Amino acid sequence: QVQLMESGGGLVQAGSSLRLSCIASGRTFSSYTMGWFRQAPGTERDFVAAMDWNGANTDYADSVKGRFTISKDNTKNTVYLQMNRLEAGDTAAYYCAADYRPDGGTGRDTREYDYWGQGTHVTVSS
Repeated sequence: QVQLMESGGGLVQAGSSLRLSCIASGRTFSSYTMGWFRQAPGTERDFVAAMDWNGANTDYADSVKGRFTISKDNTKNTVYLQMNRLEAGDTAAYYCAADYRPDGGTGRDTREYDYWGQGTHVTVSS
């Protein structure tokens, strides 16, 4: 089992930055692809970014490419999502997810991820 806990959400103005963190506990963190997803009220949970266990592969949704950066610190069992130039459309609950992939690679489908955090809310005022 892997337990995930997100933090770092909040209320910010458009154009601001936030950094989300997700701490993993349980099994070895280093063999997992980590993903960030977000869900606005009344919508489906959408892919935001993902990184495989050694950082060799990253992937971003087109809507955040160039503004968001995913990173990992395997020594701290933590994955980050640096969000810059935030827009009102980024308002959502953000979820961290883990998928056991010792061979690497990333995924965009929520069904590929076995473990999820409880989410942290980001509200961007325009």
